[in-house]
Amino acid sequence: MTDLTQPFVFQTPGAVTVEWGGAAHMGDLLARRFEARRLLIVTDRFLHESGMLDPIIRSLAEQGFAATVFDDVVADPPEDVVESCVRLGRDRGCDMVMGLGGGSSMDIAKLVAILLDTDQPLRDLYGIDRVQGGRLPLVQVPTTAGTGSEVTHITILTTGSTTKMGIVSRQLFADLVLLDAQLTVGLPAAQTAATGIDAMVHAIEAYTGRHHKNPLSDLFACEALRLLAGNLITACKDGGNRPAREAMLLGANLAGQAFANSPVAAVHALAYPLGGHFHLPHGLTNALMLGPVLRLNMTRAAPLYAELADIVMGLTDGDIRHRGAAFVTFIEDLMDRSGAPRRLRDVDVPQDSLPMLARDAMLQTRLLVNNPVEVDEATALRLYREAY
Repeated sequence: MTDLTQPFVFQTPGAVTVEWGGAAHMGDLLARRFEARRLLIVTDRFLHESGMLDPIIRSLAEQGFAATVFDDVVADPPEDVVESCVRLGRDRGCDMVMGLGGGSSMDIAKLVAILLDTDQPLRDLYGIDRVQGGRLPLVQVPTTAGTGSEVTHITILTTGSTTKMGIVSRQLFADLVLLDAQLTVGLPAAQTAATGIDAMVHAIEAYTGRHHKNPLSDLFACEALRLLAGNLITACKDGGNRPAREAMLLGANLAGQAFANSPVAAVHALAYPLGGHFHLPHGLTNALMLGPVLRLNMTRAAPLYAELADIVMGLTDGDIRHRGAAFVTFIEDLMDRSGAPRRLRDVDVPQDSLPMLARDAMLQTRLLVNNPVEVDEATALRLYREAY
């Protein structure tokens, strides 16, 4: 249980609107809240060409918004994508930013909203609380149920061939988030599984974190995990199931709010090198490393896993160790049933790369310090071998 006597701070976006089909009257939603009218929409080429933006842009135009679309966002976005987006926003005189898509689009939107409102160079933003001043109005609209980026104050950019750096600042919190689960209906089963497991990792690591865990982050993490675990398989097998899609999107959002306040740990620390070296989707890399890290953390986190077993399984009988182990088994079985790849060899990670991955994971000190059990390089290598 969380120590209720300890002071804590819980930060979150200005407002979250949850509405099936809400994107189709985006103009009404924004006109009620903002005076700005020159909107920069940050998205990817696939979503733009799919026609998903068309009703949104029509609705915006009806309310007097002039929309400029930047659709060059890619997975694991590098710095030059940010810089190109900023140039377009400045050329068009944009005074408001919307991120629409997965975590990469929303991460870029966060930074662009800041950089369009400041002379501070991007290189000076890396780290914690380095942003000076404010930003343009920022709206986030996720189209996947996983990253929680719409409600976090963290952005990750690719800064080299295999390296990533983070920016953490309160200015990255959005003014408004729209959760329209209808936008997630076309998501393929494999992506639904990977992003859903990613969101579950956020909830589990927020609940078991060594630092900053607090009563509100616990509340959000538990409800997130209940929604996600209870609907993942349905969403994977029946992608048009509205209740499942809505539960997954809200669950991912709540998990994002949880880990924005109680940071993630070793699963993410070991996942980042996999993404950096082999360009695997972030949700998939988290799914690959979750099982080994859960088993490692049993020595310290069993009481917390036992509490989560009650949330997702209704398991209240038995000693703490038994219930904690049952939770780990439940999560691994859920991942198996989702169809997500479960082994590094299944996604063509070479076995001889594991020592290199373990060395790189040690660079993620910001995350490793939150893990219930200390992870050194030897432990990281053992975890990668277990995942292989």
